[in-house]
Amino acid sequence: MDAPMWVFGYGSLIWDPGFPVAERQLARLSGWHRSFCMRSIHHRGSEAAPGLVLALDEAPGAACAGVAFRVAPGAEAETLAALRERELISSAYLERVLPVTLPTGAHVPALVYVIDPHHAQYCGGLALEDQAQIIATARGGRGPNRDYLFATATHLHDLGIADPDLDWLAARVRALPG
Repeated sequence: MDAPMWVFGYGSLIWDPGFPVAERQLARLSGWHRSFCMRSIHHRGSEAAPGLVLALDEAPGAACAGVAFRVAPGAEAETLAALRERELISSAYLERVLPVTLPTGAHVPALVYVIDPHHAQYCGGLALEDQAQIIATARGGRGPNRDYLFATATHLHDLGIADPDLDWLAARVRALPG
């Protein structure tokens, strides 16, 4: 029997996986952190006015808390195709299989999309205020950038996942004109 397919969500996949899920568990990915380090020219911005979306940025000693989704048996091929269409719309994300840690301490290999730090859309290191100014007004094919931020921050909070930067950004963007 083939091993189950797991997918690690750290941003919009948490609240909108878009594939059949058999199981979901909180999980941790070591060596990476969640960051608004990718300019979005499709989903949450445009080429003329890029927005920002979350990506996993490699950082020694870091860890990202998120959700591990076990794909429903038999839906692996369609899930992979759907994720590639969604996540690889540009070549800014790299598809990897990395070990994530479940609450039991077990490690499972999970499909993960991480940022390519050499890609033109990479913008790691932007100050939080600069991120807020961009997110407040950007809009793309999937709607306002601010909605993406608010949905992610809300779902992380509901899951008990602390992310002080996202909390600060959500509060700051709510105070800015949209």
